[in-house]
Amino acid sequence: MTTLKEKYNTEIVPKLKEAFNYQNEFQVPRLEKIVLNMGLGEAVRNPKIIESAAQELALIAGQKPVVTRAKKPIANFKLRADLPIGCKVTLRREKMYEFLDRLVNIALPRVRDFRGISGKAFDGRGNYSLGITEHIIFPEIEYDKTDSIKGLNVTVVTTAKTDEEGKVFLKYLGMPFKN
Repeated sequence: MTTLKEKYNTEIVPKLKEAFNYQNEFQVPRLEKIVLNMGLGEAVRNPKIIESAAQELALIAGQKPVVTRAKKPIANFKLRADLPIGCKVTLRREKMYEFLDRLVNIALPRVRDFRGISGKAFDGRGNYSLGITEHIIFPEIEYDKTDSIKGLNVTVVTTAKTDEEGKVFLKYLGMPFKN
């Protein structure tokens, strides 16, 4: 079984060089990092939810998350500055490729009524963001042991210059875009 990184180096780089007429291998888009973020608005009322979210994010990502804190107070949300409000993980190198492989081949197909992900969530510079409504689609999370179902944002940061390059690159990596 080949890893996603080996597939990138042996199959995807030549395909992208041909598709976009790159002169040099360093022009070919590559993955820079993947950021997983859990924003927990209910942490204002229930501070213990941050601990469980951090543990579950650590299981999903394979490394310890950082607890994010509110930068400024917002009275309407009963939010004070420096209150823990979520957690995030930045994956690089081998863990990044391993996570993307699990996301594409195991987690996304487990989503109910899954017909592919939107191809419109690019930021203009070839980076892709994906919102997952239920974190329990990952096999590492045991449904019985979770206290609540949480959402998860996944941002795939690439070195692609345009959205078109980024989309073709991620499609070659196995991202299941609609049509």
